[in-house]
This record gives sequence, structure tokens and C-alpha cells, in this order.
Amino acid sequence: MANSNYHEQQNRHNTTKLREILKELPEFSFEFFRGIEHKTSSKTRIAYAYDLRVFFRFLFTEIKQFSNLSIDTISITDMEKITPDQIEIYLEYLSYYNQNSDSSKNEHTNRERGKARKLAALRTFYNYFYKKQKITFNPVILVDLPKIHDKHIVRLEANEVANLLDIVESGEKLTKKEKAYHTKTKLRDVALITLLLGTGIRVSECVGLNINDIDFSTNGIKIIRKGGNEVIVYFGDEVRLALLEYLEARKKKIPLSGHENALFLSMQDKRLSVRSVQNIVKKYSKLVTSLKNISPHKLRSTYGTALYQETGDIYLVADVLGHKDVNTTKKHYAEIEDERRRKAAKAVTLRGGKLCKTHQPET
Repeated sequence: MANSNYHEQQNRHNTTKLREILKELPEFSFEFFRGIEHKTSSKTRIAYAYDLRVFFRFLFTEIKQFSNLSIDTISITDMEKITPDQIEIYLEYLSYYNQNSDSSKNEHTNRERGKARKLAALRTFYNYFYKKQKITFNPVILVDLPKIHDKHIVRLEANEVANLLDIVESGEKLTKKEKAYHTKTKLRDVALITLLLGTGIRVSECVGLNINDIDFSTNGIKIIRKGGNEVIVYFGDEVRLALLEYLEARKKKIPLSGHENALFLSMQDKRLSVRSVQNIVKKYSKLVTSLKNISPHKLRSTYGTALYQETGDIYLVADVLGHKDVNTTKKHYAEIEDERRRKAAKAVTLRGGKLCKTHQPET
């Protein structure tokens, strides 16, 4: 068990966590989670459980007709009594709520994306029981999802990428305390950030890597994508060099039991966590740009942008990034697509590029 696949460990952890959350949901919820198990990841099911917990707490505290009910007494037929208006009240409630007035730590806010996700979870919940004919009325389908405004994609420019790697390597601008750690983690951090920038893999895919997932004969790494698919992603010479240098230092480490195979180790000789990688990226990137909030996902966007600018092949970018739907990729790189169209307008000249005399610019 200790040396099992990282993703298997995460699934076990998520399964245990889900069982704890389910204790705070109505009994009929168990059927829903059992029914969707075969087509969703454990991470997705936990997200659904958290969102549904918020909804039921809202019902018991904010909707008068449910105030005399509880987790133990509410039934599936009670769900048909909820009106579309109450669902809309729920969306407004999500803007700001505190489900434990004794602690400010339980204050929550949601913008359009957070509201849309929670409503989507509730819609999936209702749809399941409606299709099973356990309910005859589905109020959620009568409520529109909040309109999501496209966000500008934050990414690093080419010069910022170079500056970031230089700072990771040199430790320049780090505080005195950070420099002390940098002497011990330099090769790891260079390999880690070079790998993220050079392959566009997700942070969860990165922390799940084992040493034997790397094949230097083909310059490839084996990763587990979202959904559990195993794929090979290839890397270039810069990534290869950074990984080889780090692995030489990695040989001198004595990992804790259960972490022997992990590629990237923490200072405590355990597999790096997603949060740790996020903190590492943030520590270095803030020294490069103060205007951009750079995360591992932004490094992924940086790679995708560079690949698309170099190849112009949106299908290749979608495949390498592991997007199931190419429209997701197109949506993310629409700005670059528009820029390419503008260039295309100037690429073809008519009549040798001569303007009509009546439209010659004035001198």
C-alpha cells in the first residue's frame, strides 16, 4: 500500500474524505454518488459533495418550509417542493454566506464561476433522480446558469520565461532565508519549473511522477491524465538536461518509507504536494513580475501559447495539453487566433500592393 501509485493513493484519500462528507448529506444522496461512480473521478465526486452540502445547509437555514427538517428527516420527495425562485435565491445567497457564525473562517464568497459550478452540481443531482423517475419535477432546469465572462489568459512572455529560469537557477533576489533553502533545492526547483514550462503538464500530473516514469531514450514521461488515462508526453533537450542534473542529486537523498519512487521530493524527503509546487512557483515568479499572479496552471498556459505560436496547429496543442475537446483549447487561445487572422488579412496583396488612387493616403 505504501508504495502504490500516487493516483491510487489520492483516490483512496478522496474516497475516505467523501464518506465523511456524506454523513452530512441526506440518506438518498448515497444513491446519487453510487450511480455516478463509474463515470466520474473521486475528485469530482468530492466537489459535488461539498457543493451539495452547501445547498442543504442553505435549505435548512434560509428557506422557511425546510426549517423544521434535518438531514435525517428530508426525503427525495421533499426535493420536488423546491421552486425555481428558491434556486435563484440560493444563487444570490452564494454571493456571500457564513455557515458558522461563530467563526469568520467560514465566510465564503462566490462569483459567476463559483455559482455556475455549484448550480451545475445541483443540476446533475436533480437530473440523476429525474431520469431514475424518483422525482417528477426538476426546478433546476428552469434556472439559467450564470453567464460566464471570458477571462484574459495570464501567461509569461518569452523574456519573462527566461528571467524566471535564470532566477530559479541563480537564487538572485531571494531573501537571505530563502537563499539558505535555495542551496539545497536549486536543482530540484530548476528541474521542476523547466519541466512544467517545457511540457505543459498539470501540477497534479507533475507531483504524481515517479523516477521510472522517465525514459531518456525517447525523452518521454509517462503521466496519468484527468480521468485516469495513461499517456506519454515528450520533452526537449533543456528539460532533459535539467532532469538529469537533478536526478544525480536525487540519488543522494534517502526518501521516507512510501516515497522511495517519487521524482520530486520535499525538504522532508516526501513526495512534493500540489500545494508545495504552487508555493514554489509563486515564490520565484513574483520576482519576475509583480503584475501577474503566476501559478503552475499559468505555466501550462505559457507552454500552450508558445506551442501554438510555433506550430499554428490547435489540434496538436489540444492533444499535448490533454484537452478532450478542441473547443476548450480554441477558447483559451482565441486571442492568438484573432491575431493570426489579422496577419492573414495583410498576407495577401492585390494589384501588387498598390492602393487605388482615390484612396491614397494624404501626404
